[in-house]
Amino acid sequence: MAEQIVYIDTVDPMDIYGVRNEKIDVIKKYFPKIKIIARGNELHLIGSQKEIDNFCRQFQKILNHAQRYHGISLQQVQDILSNYETNECLYGSENPNNDILFYGNDGKPIKARTTNQKKMVELCVENDLVFAIGPAGTGKTYTAVALAVKALKDKAVRRIILCRPAVEAEEKLGFLPGDMRDKLNPYLQPLYDALQDMLQPRKLQEYIDTNVIQIAPLAYMRGRTLNDAFVILDEAQNATLNQLKMFLTRMGEHAKFIVTGDVTQIDLPDKSRSGLSKTVAMLEKTKGITTINFNQKDIVRHRLVSTIIAAFEKEKNV
Repeated sequence: MAEQIVYIDTVDPMDIYGVRNEKIDVIKKYFPKIKIIARGNELHLIGSQKEIDNFCRQFQKILNHAQRYHGISLQQVQDILSNYETNECLYGSENPNNDILFYGNDGKPIKARTTNQKKMVELCVENDLVFAIGPAGTGKTYTAVALAVKALKDKAVRRIILCRPAVEAEEKLGFLPGDMRDKLNPYLQPLYDALQDMLQPRKLQEYIDTNVIQIAPLAYMRGRTLNDAFVILDEAQNATLNQLKMFLTRMGEHAKFIVTGDVTQIDLPDKSRSGLSKTVAMLEKTKGITTINFNQKDIVRHRLVSTIIAAFEKEKNV
């Protein structure tokens, strides 16, 4: 009889064990000749070396799937083990897609979907400061957050910093209850929405609790030097020229900055105080800085959004 320990250190063991150990119980049924004891992040195996080696090969496919897709369902475990005699398991035989940045929750492929989104991905590699300008629904923020998460996963940066100007969209929200984070959450929710698509809730909360991911209003950037960070300023049309100067001069060593905005949706009381267009114009010929102008062809929301934007543009020009 042989004994061996398999360590689960690339994913959360709970993703492998399942609720009330339902997944590990299924795994045990497929390998009745081996005694499998689960302890924390270790599987203790007792049986013939041949059977243990076979188990390790198949179990590695389960681990690979859970790591790649940030989770694995009970059905997927069964499908992988039911097909272990084929050349590839069902969930590992996809043709590689160069547009896919990584896989998010439930195996959702996170990728650039439009021409300008793909251009944004390419230019972010070549430039340390990218301005992404265009109408609502074009995926500017989502693509920026995806690039930040990918950089974190690839260990190209140590932290992600996401910020927005805390400006109300022509509404007076009045007194908001709760602590500072509670008061700011309505402004920052779109950034949370994107992150929740890309990271498991437990992992996202862990990153936030340890400040690996920081989400804050623009005013909180003053005085900081942001090294080894991927930094995004969203809704930058609501930042003044001085605020943008303050933000951009936070750039430290090994940092990437993306600034997104829609100059047709300025919420400042005095729209002329928006500094985004002026900043882009001042820096447009600077090496290492680039601008991507999104348009209606990049809209990836409901099919009516493009029509709505066109109608408002037409009315504005009448």
